[in-house]
Amino acid sequence: MCVAFSGCVTSVDPNYVRLLEPTGDAPPSANTLGAGDRIAIRVYGEEGLGGEFVISPSGTINFPLTGKLQVDGMTCSGVEDELTRALREGYLRRPSVSCSVLEFNSKKIYVFGEVKRPGTFRFDDNMTVVQAVTLAGGFSERASENKTTIVRRLDGQKVRVRVPIDAIIEGEVENLQLVPGDILYVPESIY
Repeated sequence: MCVAFSGCVTSVDPNYVRLLEPTGDAPPSANTLGAGDRIAIRVYGEEGLGGEFVISPSGTINFPLTGKLQVDGMTCSGVEDELTRALREGYLRRPSVSCSVLEFNSKKIYVFGEVKRPGTFRFDDNMTVVQAVTLAGGFSERASENKTTIVRRLDGQKVRVRVPIDAIIEGEVENLQLVPGDILYVPESIY
């Protein structure tokens, strides 16, 4: 696909355009819980209940009295509501439950290669390619910006797509929104 803009013609990877298309699925939220996240739960007035929990790979926590509770995809508010309901059913009259996230580990993006601070970064709602590169300190002097690639899992398979950085910066194409698990790689320029 070619995109014309101000007399310039830029070739854009058709797979990049495919990633820009809406899927109909709700975009992932940075505030929902997932495997590996660490949360703290307190039940006011009940010292023996609560504590810190790491969400299992199956998306559950094992809470005293109520047993396994599926929390994958919930927000802390949802966990509070679910635990309040479960504790009210035969355990406590008026449970007051609070949940807070201590550490999000389930939703990360990765930026490697020729950026100033490569690494793993927490996914935020509506995060874009440009934001991810900015979090990584921007491109290094040796970066080949227009050969940047994104690796994303689509329909169970890994797909590698070239990201048209110059076209994004010039406003020729949209800045792609990332999803948790995306990997950006910026190769070194060959002089």
